[in-house]
Amino acid sequence: MRVLIIYQYFLSDDEPGHTRWNEMTKLWSDFDCEITVLCGMVNYSTGEKNKKFKNNYFVKERYCENVDVLRCHVSKSYNKNFLGRLWAYFSFVVFGTFGFFYKVNKQYDVIVASSPPLFVGIIGLIIKKIKRIPLIFEIRDLWPESAIETGVVKNKQIISLSYWLEKKIYRNSILLNVLTPAFKEYLINKKNILEDDIIYIPNAANFGIMKQYLNFNSDEFRIKQGWNGKFVIIYVGAHGKANHLEQLIDAAVLLKNTNVHIVLIGDGMKKDSLIRYSRDLRLSNIEFLNPVSKNDIMKYILSSDAGTSVLQKNDVFKTVYSNKTFDYMVCKKPMLIGIDGVSRDLVETSKSGFYTRPEDPHDFAKNALKLINDKKLCTTMGINGYNYAKNFFDREKLSKNYLKLVKNKLKI
Repeated sequence: MRVLIIYQYFLSDDEPGHTRWNEMTKLWSDFDCEITVLCGMVNYSTGEKNKKFKNNYFVKERYCENVDVLRCHVSKSYNKNFLGRLWAYFSFVVFGTFGFFYKVNKQYDVIVASSPPLFVGIIGLIIKKIKRIPLIFEIRDLWPESAIETGVVKNKQIISLSYWLEKKIYRNSILLNVLTPAFKEYLINKKNILEDDIIYIPNAANFGIMKQYLNFNSDEFRIKQGWNGKFVIIYVGAHGKANHLEQLIDAAVLLKNTNVHIVLIGDGMKKDSLIRYSRDLRLSNIEFLNPVSKNDIMKYILSSDAGTSVLQKNDVFKTVYSNKTFDYMVCKKPMLIGIDGVSRDLVETSKSGFYTRPEDPHDFAKNALKLINDKKLCTTMGINGYNYAKNFFDREKLSKNYLKLVKNKLKI
């Protein structure tokens, strides 16, 4: 089967960020798929363009056997502000569309466009119409709802345009893939999408990656990082408005007389202000690190004592899974999850950690103390999470099922 994947954030080797489609394309390649990935040149986590892409508008790469990548120019304004991000989205629409027709222009059995941003659907719609290729749209975030609810998007014209585009994409897709069960329920009840037109293939745990860490010495790594004797709680992800990472800084204040050390790894529009806030409070038990690659981030997680994911207190986030939850599970780390809804259900059902109320640093600190004071509980929760992910969120199993559902829809 020949597949065109449109995903703005497809990573290069050793880049930081979400690796869902990097892992999925490798697995689909093993299942006899020929794949082309249409993506951008700017890493969403850092907002930077890789040096090897400098002064180029298009770069062709061979990612692995049967997987070709066309990287297209994207504005570097991605992490500056909302308008800069919007311009980065639309620049990918322009260069992605142009790049396909002038650099690729092949026939495929199916297009898979993965959002956010929602605007990748524009490229999918254009190629679908001209080349007459069926389109599958993947919803990794409820956009524009999440942007509106968090106050990121306030302009009425942009909101109206976004809802119009969303409806257009949904109507022109043969399947919608959602990453959480709450998304599916929302589409059926709020968007009047037929259940038969929705599939559910969530983010997943990559157990295969752990083979390379069999001889990894986490004790040596902790000493190198200056973490010896500390209870390290690690956060990996975006530092944006929606994440409301101030709650972790406020929790660090409450925990400053313990051996808790909170480590935040990532980047985003609010990172500089978060660093200033922690410095104003003169905290020595919180640490900010730059984004690191998938392979390296696993070293940090393996060397930590617990993982955390938090978001702003907002009903729209009750529908989302945190991406890093599954990495914490693979590494057998107990979790503090400050996200209500399906993420809370996941950690409570799997008995892999504690739910902490969003934007409530006192609740976070209280649950952190439970972990500090019970090493046996930490170990048990870590093992529970690992086993649960192995049963229900194994990347290889889910990739096979995804492909099977697509082929059934296409009658291939």
